[in-house]
Amino acid sequence: MRYKNISKDLFVTNRKKLVKALKSNAVVVVNANDIMPTNSDGSMRFRQNSDLFYLTGVDQEETILLLCPDFPDKKYREILFLRETSDLIATWEGHKLTKEEARKATGIETVQWVSEFPRLFHTIMVMGDVSHVYLNTNDHYRADIPVETREMRFVKSCQQKYPLYKYERLAPIMHSLRSVKSTHEIELLQRACDITEQAFRRVLKFVKPGVKEYEIEAEWAHEFLRNGSRGFAYEPIIASGPNACVLHYIENNKACQDGDVLLLDVGAEYANYNADLTRSIPVNGKFSKRQKDVYNAVLRVQREAMKMLKPGVKYFEYHKEIQKIMEAELIGLKLLDKKEVKNQSADKPLYAKYFMHGTGHQLGLDVHDVGNMYHPMQVGQVWTVEPGIYIREEGLGIRIENNVVIQKNGVHDLMKNIPVEVEEIEDLMNGK
Repeated sequence: MRYKNISKDLFVTNRKKLVKALKSNAVVVVNANDIMPTNSDGSMRFRQNSDLFYLTGVDQEETILLLCPDFPDKKYREILFLRETSDLIATWEGHKLTKEEARKATGIETVQWVSEFPRLFHTIMVMGDVSHVYLNTNDHYRADIPVETREMRFVKSCQQKYPLYKYERLAPIMHSLRSVKSTHEIELLQRACDITEQAFRRVLKFVKPGVKEYEIEAEWAHEFLRNGSRGFAYEPIIASGPNACVLHYIENNKACQDGDVLLLDVGAEYANYNADLTRSIPVNGKFSKRQKDVYNAVLRVQREAMKMLKPGVKYFEYHKEIQKIMEAELIGLKLLDKKEVKNQSADKPLYAKYFMHGTGHQLGLDVHDVGNMYHPMQVGQVWTVEPGIYIREEGLGIRIENNVVIQKNGVHDLMKNIPVEVEEIEDLMNGK
């Protein structure tokens, strides 16, 4: 791994929080993600199941966590199952965790090879007075899963072999726990944001008319990797000119033109935690008056949005208020007519032509992190704040995005040191 060792205390605490939320005589099973194939004998880079990482810190394939907090024998209340290594595996794939290394990293004393899982799981199921079996599924509200995951295969096989047990959904508990970040998690998110800042400052010095979007992407990647990130937290959006009006533009293959604004939606991943930054910069190092006016309108909306965030706020109510603020800015930019806005249909608001997405989402081990969007915001949650204005007829798209932590009184901006003012961006791009 490229990141520094994380204290096992984080994962011990996370497991304690989970156990506290379980019903009595419960069993919990969490599986690693699959290694996904490409073509021939190739495979994609492994990405751990976020719930498993949250509970163990283990970043290795074929791992299983088994919890049975009320089992009579204490050594079977927490069991970690690992893929057994060999000289052959070490030669072709490199080092895998030993049992002792896993104990030190996770705080779990009982570590077994994954081949032992069927036997021990059966013992616990039939001898543990088990009343509730918690199985995991991907219940993210935006999830669309066309392939059967390792978790779902286990759900099917478990329910088939043990049909008369009472099954429970683990996902709602994990969503609630993961939604509120600990101090240690916020430190990891801050590191991801700091790496992102370093890369952005590098990019500001690199961008000029004629460079390709993918060349700019390479600058981000260079700085991410040299600072201990595994790379991009998500597919980067490097969108110049009209491309910035395509919300999820990822082709990144056009040349940047003199006079264009370049929208950069990019974040670093660090220790499985993710940053999510958006900035819009002038390709030639100088905003036109119109570009500056639109940029500052978006910046004002973002700052008003940040002022509104606090414990107890409900996202969709907050978003409606942001839409009203954005509506006023669009009128000021002469993109909307005040009289037409007054007579607009409630079902087809006019602002949606220029601002058609949400103001933010939760952030953490997943870029669009888990947590119920209808629940009131809580201290310790991390949210993105990302208003934007997209004017297709002008080939101009501007979005500004920061990551903030909800605190008792307002927010802490994890990206407060990342340049955002027009003058600051221009000065850095022009070597001042």
